[in-house]
Amino acid sequence: MSNYFFEASVTMRTVRDHLRFAVSRFNQANLFFGHGSTNAFDEAAYLILHTLHLPLDNLDPFLDAHLTESESTELLHIIQQRVEQRIPAAYLTHQAFLGDFSFYVDDRVIVPRSFIAELLREQLNPWIAEPDEIGSVLDLCTGSGCLAIIAAHAFSNALVDAVDLSPDALAVAERNVVDYGLQDRVNLIESDLFAKLKERQYDIIISNPPYVDAKSVEALPPEYLHEPKMSLGSGKDGLEATRIILKQAAQYLTDNGILIVEIGHNRAVLEAAYPDLPFTWLDVSAGDEFIFMLHRNDLV
Repeated sequence: MSNYFFEASVTMRTVRDHLRFAVSRFNQANLFFGHGSTNAFDEAAYLILHTLHLPLDNLDPFLDAHLTESESTELLHIIQQRVEQRIPAAYLTHQAFLGDFSFYVDDRVIVPRSFIAELLREQLNPWIAEPDEIGSVLDLCTGSGCLAIIAAHAFSNALVDAVDLSPDALAVAERNVVDYGLQDRVNLIESDLFAKLKERQYDIIISNPPYVDAKSVEALPPEYLHEPKMSLGSGKDGLEATRIILKQAAQYLTDNGILIVEIGHNRAVLEAAYPDLPFTWLDVSAGDEFIFMLHRNDLV
């Protein structure tokens, strides 16, 4: 244990002490916050509350509470892992959030952070006029199964196929599907994109595929190196997976089906590569440059 953490274990007593210590260490280490929190204070508060099994939305009443020796030791261990190993908080707590939904995660899957979740919570309004009439949804590159699960809630009459190439990711997805009691409606499929889907067709296809270009992969903060490599990079320009989706999606969509894909910061590159495709760019909290929609007729 480093001197910082040894001294802390001897002198700190309250939740407030541990919070201040964590924020100081996080800032000193120049940690990257992109897996649920945006700053050192919020991340420290979350890790402390979660570790102490306290309500995640109510820190103030507990700030001056004294900790037991074992509680302090556990907290310092979590803080030390975050600082010295740069492990994302979601992997330390095995929990990640998308809006009101909480999911189990570990380093077999990318930490959920897709903007598509925002659109699903609105049932893809106004692009889907009758949500109850949606009978089939496909989630490509499902990872932890988060978007498939949110889609199943958004479209209560739909069966959802959740596809991933990684059997490890599908094991995590299965745990989440069971946690939400959706075994009868969410079908997990091991497949390289559409490869094993045969003649299935869907009213909606959603995908948050790998989309980081090679140059950006080389410059990723250490926190991202804990995530599966296959979930991040997608060729030199980040569009390797997206090209396959655009080429094959039409045959898996129903006549009025739509395709929704998240592509990160690749809008300009994508539009230059496909100047004849009439992309509709969907508004989310981060802007209108990250998710496109196409109708089946646009792809034929």
